[in-house]
Amino acid sequence: MTQSPLTQEQLPAAIFLMGPTASGKTALAVELVRRLPLEIISVDSALVYRGMDVGTAKPDRQTLDLAPHRLIDMIDPSESYSAAAFRQDALDAMGEIHAAGKVPLLVGGTMLYFKALSQGLSDLPAADPVVRKRLQGEMAQLGLVALHQRLERLDPEAAAKIHTNDTQRILRALEVVELSGRAMSELQQSDKGHILPYRVLKLVRAPKERAVLHARIAQRFEQMLANGFEQEVRALLSRGNLTPAMPSMRAVGYRQMLHYLLGEISRNEMVEKGIIATRQLAKRQFTWLRAEQECHWLYDGSDIVEQALVLISDKFPELTGPG
Repeated sequence: MTQSPLTQEQLPAAIFLMGPTASGKTALAVELVRRLPLEIISVDSALVYRGMDVGTAKPDRQTLDLAPHRLIDMIDPSESYSAAAFRQDALDAMGEIHAAGKVPLLVGGTMLYFKALSQGLSDLPAADPVVRKRLQGEMAQLGLVALHQRLERLDPEAAAKIHTNDTQRILRALEVVELSGRAMSELQQSDKGHILPYRVLKLVRAPKERAVLHARIAQRFEQMLANGFEQEVRALLSRGNLTPAMPSMRAVGYRQMLHYLLGEISRNEMVEKGIIATRQLAKRQFTWLRAEQECHWLYDGSDIVEQALVLISDKFPELTGPG
């Protein structure tokens, strides 16, 4: 006898705490964990790397002791980590958290990861190191613009959505066409989606004024430098097995610091470019969040924690106090 599927009300609870970089998500998450039976799962493509602490604003040991985070410090910077891998790891972690009688609180700003978890991913071919290496060679020889023009011919829909400077996505789209014989946009449209088997409350932490966020971004970048960001990247570079093409070294801030340490730009340019790149990341995050449905926005104010607690209580009355 087959079991009937759970109704929406019977599904287990989960909370998404999303927001642009430097918006105060971690501080809010820690306060919520102190008050409710929650456990944090990090949704951040840079925090998965070990040894990349300063430039990713990874929570410090004191914070992690107060509120442990899952899915941080998982892999070496020489390795890659995909949205598909995140989805599986997050689902596993969510199951374990519920089995322990708590509710998963997914916190971060990597919107592709939130999308992968919520909607599933298209059945795209896995990355092929041989094809990728050849495409990187062609990029070095012909330039990125030429590869984007090639993509316009092979998959105009994907090309229209990918910026001409977005190395990773251009190479991936060309790789998919070569490996599958089909356009990536076509494969993505054929995806039937995978509904997340949870009741989800979506919270967005963000300052109301863009200028406030820009000031925080600049302040945080300067603080990273004071905390030893340059020394951190020097140590990574000295290993000898990390290159600017690797996903870890393309992370915002690390890319600019690497260019500086390799003598390609001045220190002042590194700081300026790092801050600008972080602002651009925040802009992309805002664009994604504004298009996301059923989000509750938590703007700056003294009652942020209380606002969040009310929203959580309304959605999940069973979470009435500390576990």
